[in-house]
Amino acid sequence: MAHQLTSLTAQRGSGVTSIVLLLIIIVIAGKLIIAIMPAQVGDYQLDKTLSTQLKEANSNGETAKQFVERVNRQLSINADYDTSAEEIFTFTNKKTGELAIYKKYAKTSNFFGNVDIVNRFEGEINATSAE
Repeated sequence: MAHQLTSLTAQRGSGVTSIVLLLIIIVIAGKLIIAIMPAQVGDYQLDKTLSTQLKEANSNGETAKQFVERVNRQLSINADYDTSAEEIFTFTNKKTGELAIYKKYAKTSNFFGNVDIVNRFEGEINATSAE
């Protein structure tokens, strides 16, 4: 009888430990999602903005300098004041009407204490991908 009681107690303790570990894992996963998702959504929106602006600039026959001004103006309208076009992309083709860019930048999000998550984004955007 005493042996049965001991194994029941051990099982109950194991269940509580499992629940606590599961809660810790859920909290960490939630914190990761909260730290990563805004950067991912922001990159998606930036891609759409850059593609749209590139398509319009190429249609209008704008120079590389005019395109940079156009993007900076759009970033300002979108209230993205801490980002400038010069920091997020470089030109792979500066020929008027055939502008193409390579986007490369990083966003840092605080995860916990002094542990940060760095999201790096890069990719090519040209006239065909802007359509």
